[in-house]
Amino acid sequence: MTISGTIAIAGAYEHPSRFSPDKTEFQIMAECAKGALDEAGLTIGDVDGLFGASMTMGMMGIVDLAEYLNLKPTYLDGTNIGGSSFVAHVSHAAAAINAGMCEVALILYGSTASSNSMAIGTGGRSGSSPSESFTTPYGVTTVGSYAMYAQLHMNRFGTTSEQLAEIAVAMRHHASLNPNAKMRQPITVDDVLSSRIISTPLHLLDCCIISDGGGAVVVTSLERARDLATRPVVLLGAGEAATHQEIGSPDLLTIAAKQSGERAFAMAGVGHDDIDLAMIYDSFTITVLATLENLGFCKPGEGGDFVTGGRILIGGALPVNPDGGGLSSNHPGMRGIFLVIEAVKQLRGEGGPRQVEGAELVCVHGTGGTIGDKHSGATLILGVE
Repeated sequence: MTISGTIAIAGAYEHPSRFSPDKTEFQIMAECAKGALDEAGLTIGDVDGLFGASMTMGMMGIVDLAEYLNLKPTYLDGTNIGGSSFVAHVSHAAAAINAGMCEVALILYGSTASSNSMAIGTGGRSGSSPSESFTTPYGVTTVGSYAMYAQLHMNRFGTTSEQLAEIAVAMRHHASLNPNAKMRQPITVDDVLSSRIISTPLHLLDCCIISDGGGAVVVTSLERARDLATRPVVLLGAGEAATHQEIGSPDLLTIAAKQSGERAFAMAGVGHDDIDLAMIYDSFTITVLATLENLGFCKPGEGGDFVTGGRILIGGALPVNPDGGGLSSNHPGMRGIFLVIEAVKQLRGEGGPRQVEGAELVCVHGTGGTIGDKHSGATLILGVE
């Protein structure tokens, strides 16, 4: 059995607020759940599969969420693999539905990172991994790790800060077309390069913003989705992967997207030239470049040239993140669910001023953790019937 072509997204909702000091994470999730279910023409009583994660949900977090929503689902999944979690939840939901474990899956995320003043990516990491005893004492941060990846890429391939800056400029242009985006004022390459250094070679405008926010996605069988209120978005391919330090000397520039992307494209039976736009996790500008290379849209080392000249702008050869991405629209700590939501909007032709004309196939890729170190990757290929 395969999930390709049998599962659909029937509802998707993004919370419009970027700053919600009067709300909790669960309140944001509940509001998003209502929005997505209303869009699909379903009610909370139709939900029998619950999927979710957040920046603060602990071991029993998914059960706490079920209690908050007054749900007793037959299937629960609180998988948390960082920012890619919700991209992975779509394929997990598909597998559960295909196996008869549930019929209507609700995927939720909510965060008050901005109103709680979370300095995401700037503090030292902690955990139980033995390898962290060699890094954490020296103050390695998330942004520092991404900066080292960028330095390695620059040293090996000649990638420039100007090329990375073009990614930030493109995301800000897209955000200027999104009324809900947090940062809408256009910027230039010079603006990026003159913004202060956060961790060499990454400038302030190479780094994602911090916001509140949340979203919801409803997944069900394609057969059932056809009878619901919205045009189904079909799941064609999916893949997941984890990359870590392993034993020996791994190629630090090879990230999880290579493995997850190969599986997703193979399952969907499509090529890179068939993709109309890409939703790429953009925690930093270098994340976009690295992901495009590892997904196979260009060869290793060619990412710098690939992202220049308007190629990733709406109207370009491969528009990336028409909503403005985490660099300019929103980034409430974990951003994977917004990649899926924007892909759904684009495939339904609901993008408004930022609509990619003729969008029929979207590649969605989420990253969780730190590229060049331990991280997860989840890739989806979504399309229309």
